[in-house]
Amino acid sequence: MQSGEKKIRVLISKAGLDGHEVGAKVVARALADAGMEVIYTGLRQTPEMIVDTAIQEDVDVIGISILSGAVGHGDAIIIEALD
Repeated sequence: MQSGEKKIRVLISKAGLDGHEVGAKVVARALADAGMEVIYTGLRQTPEMIVDTAIQEDVDVIGISILSGAVGHGDAIIIEALD
């Protein structure tokens, strides 16, 4: 990033009951090292919590880590709430 440019704000979140966060933290660190501003929510976030944080933090990008592969319902809730 060039000096004076607005940093890209990225929200990294762990959805559901999954307790494995190493991968999400690695991605968050890599994005921060690349010059982005990263907000990490931590474990066990509901779709509503993710949306609330994304709006409150005025992020440009949302990254969601779901190890269990339980994608579908939660991501639809997030997309609908942000629309």
